[in-house]
This record gives sequence, structure tokens and C-alpha cells, in this order.
Amino acid sequence: MKPRVAVVIPAHDEEARIALVLKAVLKARLVDEIIVVDDGSADHTSEAAAKFDGVRVVRFDANLGKAGAMQAGVGATEAEIVAFIDADLVGLTPEHVDLIVRPLLLDQCDMCIGVFRGGKFWSDTAQRITPLISGQRAIRREMIYAFPFFQECRMGAEVLLNMAAKRSKARVMRVILRGVSNSFKERKFGLVKGTAARYQMYKEITQAMVRYRSTGKAPKPPRVKRKLRARRKTRRGFWD
Repeated sequence: MKPRVAVVIPAHDEEARIALVLKAVLKARLVDEIIVVDDGSADHTSEAAAKFDGVRVVRFDANLGKAGAMQAGVGATEAEIVAFIDADLVGLTPEHVDLIVRPLLLDQCDMCIGVFRGGKFWSDTAQRITPLISGQRAIRREMIYAFPFFQECRMGAEVLLNMAAKRSKARVMRVILRGVSNSFKERKFGLVKGTAARYQMYKEITQAMVRYRSTGKAPKPPRVKRKLRARRKTRRGFWD
């Protein structure tokens, strides 16, 4: 029986961009449930998302940060597999969403990360340097609870998920999302506000790494149960 798949989309002030993302996710063949977490938006992000049939909106008046929104989205579903998609993507297609989810359904990995190629120059460049901080990924739901302080780490979410995977020796796979890129903060919010938001993002990522390395109290994440069947080989199409 196919495991249930939910897509969680953390969104903060993405009224102008979230519709394009939802149109793609809604047409993905392997997705059973879509949850938008409006993380304290000052605009009409919730209303824009609620216009789409089949999309459930969870709204918070206060901003939790990305990690808090991600964990809230996971808490709102019982799906065994959860895919996270950023709300400001450009060029996303239903096939891209399925590309991230499929390897987990085939038990080829425990976490699949989507990496940008062939989109905007700066998006491609950033992910060539640091591909593992991509916000586009599918995971087994238990990984989100690997650290008791996950929801407090805001933009450090992806860093902690990477550390959880490494610590539990989970299988990690990367797939290419060709033609996809994200919207730059400086373009979304203006040069001054956008630069400040970028600085804050890197600060929160650094703080998450420091907190992980400095605490000895965080329990090891649960080992993922392996199915006792032969693994299928990765098809070339998963990579490009």
C-alpha cells in the first residue's frame, strides 16, 4: 500500500508568489495532501492559498520562523512522507514535485533533496556552493522530531535536517530540479529590507549549527525502519 504523501509549504508574505507554486503542486501525481502554513504574514497569503480547492491552510498570527512553520505543517498531517516546498519558487512543475517524492516511495532513500539547475544564475550558484541547504526536500516524518529544539531554529531548519540524517546514517539522495529558482529577498522586499533578511537568515543558520554542536542533550533521531525487500535501482530520469 502506497505511503501517504503530504506537501507542506511554509509561507511568509508570499501573497504575490504562492499561486504559481500551488498550481504546480496540485497537479503532482504522487501527492495526497497539501498544507500551507501561513507564518504570521502581514499580507493576504492565507487568502491567496485558500482560493485553491484541495489546499488546507494553517495560519499563525505570530511569526514562528521557517522551522516552526515546517514542524506545524508536519503536525497537521499523519502522512508518512512529507515534502517541503518553498512558497516563492519560479519554474516549478508537477514533475519536479514528483521527482523529489518518488525516491522515498521506492525506498531508495530516507531524505531526497532537490537542487536547482538551469534557472536563475544566482540561485544555481548558491546551490552549487551549498546544495544541502535547499528548502526543496522530501523526508520521512520522524526526522522532523529528531531535535527537541528544531522549531526554535527558524531558518536553520535544513541544516538540522541534514545533521539528523547524518547522525542516524539515513540514506540521502539529491535530484536535479532543472529550470527552478527562488525569488531573491532583495527583489521581494527591497534592497535594504531584503539585505537585512538575508543577513538574518545566515545568522539563524549559523546559530542552529552552533546549538547542535554545543548541546549534548539532543537525543539521536529514531533509526528509520528498513523494508525487507530488495531495493530498486535508481533510474537515470531521477537525476536529470
